[in-house]
Amino acid sequence: MNNRADAVVYLSIIAAVVFWGFSFIWTNSLIQQGFPTMGILLFRMTLASVFLLIVSISAKKIQKLKKEDFKWFLLLVFLEPFIYFIGETLGLKAVNSPTLSSIIIATIPIFALIPGILVYKERLTTINIIGVFITLPGILLVVFDGGAISVDHYWGLAFLFIAVFSAVGYTMVVKRLANRYNSYTIATYQHILGALYFLPLFLFFDADKFTLSMLTTDVVKPLLFLAGLCSCAAFILFINSIRALGIARSNIFTSLVPAISAFGAYMAGQEGLGTYKLLGIAIVVSGVIIAQREKRSKRLPNTLQGQLNP
Repeated sequence: MNNRADAVVYLSIIAAVVFWGFSFIWTNSLIQQGFPTMGILLFRMTLASVFLLIVSISAKKIQKLKKEDFKWFLLLVFLEPFIYFIGETLGLKAVNSPTLSSIIIATIPIFALIPGILVYKERLTTINIIGVFITLPGILLVVFDGGAISVDHYWGLAFLFIAVFSAVGYTMVVKRLANRYNSYTIATYQHILGALYFLPLFLFFDADKFTLSMLTTDVVKPLLFLAGLCSCAAFILFINSIRALGIARSNIFTSLVPAISAFGAYMAGQEGLGTYKLLGIAIVVSGVIIAQREKRSKRLPNTLQGQLNP
């Protein structure tokens, strides 16, 4: 990749994780307001589907799916958004801590190393792997800046780890599909099918709890942010990055999510930003930078440059 293509890839993945960092804050806001859990997921998927359809059709980016790939799209959507968002949302609701939830989700890069290396034969240098593990103490500093966190809701942690493993599976499937379809096509079908997956759960669990009067400005705003930024924009950008960087090197950027969540919570006045937290953020950023190092002799194929424009 040339310098311009490099910049596009890295700006894309950074933008995606920034949106996901704020997603914990926006989701927690909806939970605190008593909005039905399955309602959050259904409305997020439905709104994202509408946005993506408008954008993708207007830009003429939608591709027709091949019959042999339909099963892979069904699996993709089952892993994420279906299982992932159930695990993340129920986990966040149980532990009642956006920061703690984001720290669990930030372990995705560690688990993503395994399929990246074993299944897709991605080559990582020792410095790449060191960079991944350097992020761990930084993440811990961010989380425990205010002292130890007591967790009574272990089911919440279990749900969050379900989200982690489903995210790793998702990256494996999307890596396969990204070689055949552009990011707009994948993201659009992903959210349309996702809305259909969540509809029965909403009707069964939360339909009787939902009323139109719940759709206040304080509720609609975070729903729009979750749908437009955390779903539409973030997934398109992330799929592009997986195509260019691979599973392991793309997922390492999710280690930045706790730091971004901490900044977001500080900006929203929800919590402070102490010395240890700032130091932890600096360590996480350093680990991400180290994990992206490549040998000078190793260059990705020039054809990838053209693939960055789906």
